[in-house]
Amino acid sequence: MSNALFRTKKVEQSILDTEEPEHALKKSLSALDLTVFGVGVIIGTGIFVLTGTVARNNAGPAVALAFVAAGVVCALAALCYAEFASTVPVAGSAYTFSYASLGELPAWTIGWDLVLEFALGTAVVAVGWSGYVASLMDNAGWHLPEALSGRDGADGFGFDILAAALVLVLTAILVLGTKLSARVTSVVVAIKVTVVLVVIIAGLFFINGDNYDPFIPKAQDVPAGDSLQSPLIQLMFGWAPSNFGVMGIFTAASVVFFAFIGFDVVATAAEETKNPQRDMPRGILGSLMICTALYVAVSIVVTGMQHYTELSITAPLADAFKATGHPWFAGFISFGAAVGLTTVCMILLLGQTRVFFAMSRDGLLPRFFSHVHPRYKTPHRPTILLGVLIAVLAGFTPLSELAELVNIGTLFAFVVVAIGVIVLRKSRPDLHRAFRTPWVPVLPILSVLASLWLMLNLPAETWLRFAVWMAVGFAVYFLYGRSHSRLGRGQETSVGQVIKPDPGEGR
Repeated sequence: MSNALFRTKKVEQSILDTEEPEHALKKSLSALDLTVFGVGVIIGTGIFVLTGTVARNNAGPAVALAFVAAGVVCALAALCYAEFASTVPVAGSAYTFSYASLGELPAWTIGWDLVLEFALGTAVVAVGWSGYVASLMDNAGWHLPEALSGRDGADGFGFDILAAALVLVLTAILVLGTKLSARVTSVVVAIKVTVVLVVIIAGLFFINGDNYDPFIPKAQDVPAGDSLQSPLIQLMFGWAPSNFGVMGIFTAASVVFFAFIGFDVVATAAEETKNPQRDMPRGILGSLMICTALYVAVSIVVTGMQHYTELSITAPLADAFKATGHPWFAGFISFGAAVGLTTVCMILLLGQTRVFFAMSRDGLLPRFFSHVHPRYKTPHRPTILLGVLIAVLAGFTPLSELAELVNIGTLFAFVVVAIGVIVLRKSRPDLHRAFRTPWVPVLPILSVLASLWLMLNLPAETWLRFAVWMAVGFAVYFLYGRSHSRLGRGQETSVGQVIKPDPGEGR
């Protein structure tokens, strides 16, 4: 039983699976495409919204340090992702990596986790995009009925038609091919980065140095309140919650971490990359470095333009320019945010479908979903299924309280990948690694500890919701996945290779 749950899938077999005609994705992406994907999904709600929230509530001008702290956690994980993505260039990201190093049950666990992370992430961002577009439409004199704007109408019905429509349009683009997706993303990312650079450059002329005093505001104790709303680190160690000060920076880091979510999505496109051994590390690390630099610069500028106590929570960048007497920039920023969030949705949806596709190809989910389109060579079936489900989710469900599940899901994936690097180094030292994570096992251990630290700073109710989702996942695995696993059943692939269950490979 133990060997069956922790049986690992050989890296060579994972790569052979990508050559099956009916299950092979088209290789069309370059290092530039991957970097654009990464920048496209990372720069989104976080930079346009969270900067003001955490500066006002948690860290003051030191929000720049919170972005640095979150960026360091992501960088540690990115080095581990880069080694795996260049060694195992197969769709599925952390799921595939875990299958090759930790075993089937851990792989299923992380795959199920990623399905939740990307689904909620796509829906949350789609709703945010809808809000920006609705605001721009209102300014132009076009008003949606309340019942179709996500707010309950007179009869109690409420459906966010804009959010649902966005997801469906992006689903169609993804079915037509990742190269088309990359071209659309390139145009949108260019617009989005231009907006961010305009904010940084223009904002430099409106900075008031007095707004940086104090840079790290004095710590303020806050009432503990409901224990479920308190960070788990407080419940475990009895630490009194506080805002501002040094601890406020770490609290802010656990919040702004949402702004970095997405670089790991780049790893899900490994199988569609022309030269994954060379290009995956470049795409992952390059996009993360670019976005961290932009985040820090924006946070320094916006807290210099307006005192942190006066920053807007809903639209800090736009309102900071209004406060300095330049309202034109507010509309420009809102337009950039609305355009930019489209790529965030698309790439999160792409990541989810690739994880679902990989799990289906391994038999842990119905194999029906592992067939690619005969013309476009994309996993059209899971793309359409998940796109429709997420469109309904974004249309009907208020997701503000569930957004933190995206954070905990991503951090959990970081922990698993870092452990997987250590395990695979010991179990398969013979594998060719085009990129090697430095200072193994020290750096992966630091990655695990840093991710766990941010996880402990999330509310306890987030952990409870995550546990419920994981419990459902375990039920699906033991009722379906375990008995249909191709690795467990020793099924023959269409390229003439046999996946043989090897009890000795369980560890």
